[in-house]
Amino acid sequence: MIQVLIVDDSAVQRTLLTHLLSADPDIHVMGTAANGEEALAFLERRTPDVIAMDLNMPKMDGLETTEQIMQTCPVPIVIVSAHWDPREATSTFRAMEAGAVAGVAKPQGVGPGSEEAARQIVQTVKAMSEVKVVRRWAHRLRVDKLPATGSPAPSAAKGAANDIKLIAVGASTGGPPVLLRILSDLPTDFSVPVVIVQHIAKGFLPGLVAWLAQSVGLPLRVPSHGDSLLPGHVYLAPDDFHFGIDRNGCVDLSQDRFEHSLRPSVSYLFRSVADRYGSQAVGVLLTGMGRDGAQELKLLKDAGATTIAQDKESSVVHGMPGEAIAMDAATYVLPPEKIAPTLVNCVRPRKAA
Repeated sequence: MIQVLIVDDSAVQRTLLTHLLSADPDIHVMGTAANGEEALAFLERRTPDVIAMDLNMPKMDGLETTEQIMQTCPVPIVIVSAHWDPREATSTFRAMEAGAVAGVAKPQGVGPGSEEAARQIVQTVKAMSEVKVVRRWAHRLRVDKLPATGSPAPSAAKGAANDIKLIAVGASTGGPPVLLRILSDLPTDFSVPVVIVQHIAKGFLPGLVAWLAQSVGLPLRVPSHGDSLLPGHVYLAPDDFHFGIDRNGCVDLSQDRFEHSLRPSVSYLFRSVADRYGSQAVGVLLTGMGRDGAQELKLLKDAGATTIAQDKESSVVHGMPGEAIAMDAATYVLPPEKIAPTLVNCVRPRKAA
């Protein structure tokens, strides 16, 4: 049985979450807390497999509680927040930066979408209960300008010679803090577009963009179908649309069938980029559960592209990059702090006007 602690100041939400989670035969709600102080007191006595955490609470809110837990007694934390509130959605990603592993929308009782919301909560809690978090994890990925350790970033001379036109990135569980680190380390004169598929709960994308924009110097966009890709701009796939690139180098959004039970999928993006750009692209596959994008990263590599997979030590879940590494799809296996310097080395400097 997966042992769950629910932390929420609303008695109604605690009851609803208890009902939803307990309906699954693999889950046992071992306790509830009305704020962060109560949660920390509970953790002094018992250790759950996963915590479902609200953000806005009296005495000690979800962000501070997450920071305290990850510094003292690391446990996988799923943030359960009101995604329709931009401030709370942004706080969800701040909590992920502090060490939370996922975010899902709060259930709203009965009504349209309630069954899907309930399913997302149950599936996320079950999946995240298997994540092995460590005390130092949150500090490794914060966007402080930490010096890279070990060997220097690869020069990627072959990629530079191919005149790189596009960077394509795929990420899932644990991805937002890694994206923050990579994108914030790119120079403001970065000369090619960056296109990203980040698996995320529906409704959280505006909060993700707002959170990234606080630290990233490049313009961030959620594109529309037919948009041209501009140099030095970052594009994140919209909810419920596959993100591809057409023959003219423009955004091609599609609601084709789900891939790996996902839409958008990294596989769809990477396949499109391999077809359109071949050796003039760089593919990056980051932390995430499952295998979305792994085979297609190999397709990119076989087409002559430079490919990067996140290393196991820094990944919250090494499923996607691990699958890619196992099939020899990665030119380089790197921690987050070395990915941006490698991308810069791959791309020719922007020519002066």
